[in-house]
Order: sequence, then C-alpha cells, then structure tokens
Amino acid sequence: MSPLPQDRRPVVISGPSGVGKGTLFKKLFDAHKDCFALSVSHTTRAPRAGEAHGVDYFYVPHDDFEALARADGFVEHAKFGSNRYGTSKQTIADQTAKGRVVVLDIEMEGVKQIKKSGIEARYVFIKPPSFEELERRLRGRGTEDEGSIVKRLEQARVELEFANTPGVHDIIIVNDNIEKAYKELEDFIYKPVA
Repeated sequence: MSPLPQDRRPVVISGPSGVGKGTLFKKLFDAHKDCFALSVSHTTRAPRAGEAHGVDYFYVPHDDFEALARADGFVEHAKFGSNRYGTSKQTIADQTAKGRVVVLDIEMEGVKQIKKSGIEARYVFIKPPSFEELERRLRGRGTEDEGSIVKRLEQARVELEFANTPGVHDIIIVNDNIEKAYKELEDFIYKPVA
C-alpha cells in the first residue's frame, strides 16, 4: 500500500471540460491504492446508462436535495439546466474518517463556494495547452452535439479567465503531456509539509 500524503486536506481539482481531469484522477488512484477517494456528488438528475447510485452520483429527489441545502449539508452546490449538483459535507467526513484523502472534481462556482465555506483544502487547476487544443479534444470525444460543445467552450473561457485570479489555486498544471501533468499533480499532492 502506498503511503498517504503528509498533507491530508481535501484536494479540489478543477478545469474545463475535456482537459483530462478524469485521466489524471485515474492515474493517481491506480498508483496509490486506498489512499484517495473521489468525492461522490449528489444530483437530482436521473442516472445515465451504466451509472450506479453511490458510485457515479447519489441520485436524490429534488425535495431531498433542497432539504439538505437548507440544512447547510453541502460544501458547494449548483444548478445546471434543470438539475442540481452538490458535494455533501457528510461524504467528505465519511471518506476522511476512513483514512482517505478526498479528491473533489468541482467547477468554478463550486471552488468559490468551498473557499467561502472555510473548509481547509488544496486547490489545483488543470489547464489545456491552448484553447484550440481544448476545442479539438472536446470535438474528438464525439459525445456531444455542436450546441453542447459551444456551451462547454464558452464556460471554458470563463473558467480559464477565473484561473488567472491570483491566490485562487495553489497550483496550475498545463496538461500538454499526460505523464508530465500527472508527475506535477503527484509531486504537489505528496509535497512534504514544511
């Protein structure tokens, strides 16, 4: 079993859609078995084919989601389209209690909310080598229609602009080479506590 990082604070990883965050998590989790846990978010949307409750998301009715939000049960939550998404405080506490370092895959608004929540965390932004490369990757996935791609690219512009705000992220990693980007991520997570 791999050793845990000295710094056990949750790691918040953000970046635009298509930048390779999922690939980087997978490499981290594969290289360090039982050290990390990806925070599973709550959502009001229905499961997609192949998704499982408690693995991909906790699928909950709108009323349950709203009740948890009113009870201050989320570190962050947001609305996309007609659905709600949120990271529950309990989920983070449960994984931390198991001795895991929690990794959160969160978009820009969520990062702002976690910063305001007072939760101690480390912030990583994954950046594409260029906007053109990000567009090429998104189109290359072949999973979305033109309207959806345009929306994701507009959101990416906003996120990339936000990432330039001084002090928001502890590290910005440019994913122009997956091995190099992974090494930077791992070095940052396992950096000794001074």
